Amino acid sequence: MRNISFLAAVSMLALGACAPRYLQNQPPVTPVPQAEPAQPAVTDDAAISARVLQQINTLRGNIGLTGLVQNPQLDAAALAHSRDMSAQNRAWHWGSDGSSPLDRARRQGFTGTLVGENISETYENDMETLAAWMSTRDTRDVIMDPAATQLGFSWYKEPSGKFWWTLLTAR
Repeated sequence: MRNISFLAAVSMLALGACAPRYLQNQPPVTPVPQAEPAQPAVTDDAAISARVLQQINTLRGNIGLTGLVQNPQLDAAALAHSRDMSAQNRAWHWGSDGSSPLDRARRQGFTGTLVGENISETYENDMETLAAWMSTRDTRDVIMDPAATQLGFSWYKEPSGKFWWTLLTAR
């Protein structure tokens, strides 16, 4: 009985030392250090907007939708609303003057049709905010609406580091 127990233990050790062929002669895996998420800086406006537009167009392209085009009038409306939400200290779709997303777009000279607006109050960066919008059906639908052809995107950063994000889609 002892011999069987001894053979079983030795066999288990031998089998445990075996690695699958695809792992043989591979360098050891070392974890990649995680970098802190980059927070948007005031001077990165164009780069952040371009990155968000590119990511949205990639997501839309993955399901066969046409890409969006950045619209400066919608960008201006988004910036005005981001600042206004900060002043009100709440994320909601109505301006402090009672304005709607369409009202704000019209004030900036936009004459098209507004499809939708996404907003967020967060300490997250642009890609984390976009990921959060994409994880919720209502906000994802604003970004992925097949009728949308134009994008307005902006944010306001408070001295505390809190961001107020606004995204508008239109045609």
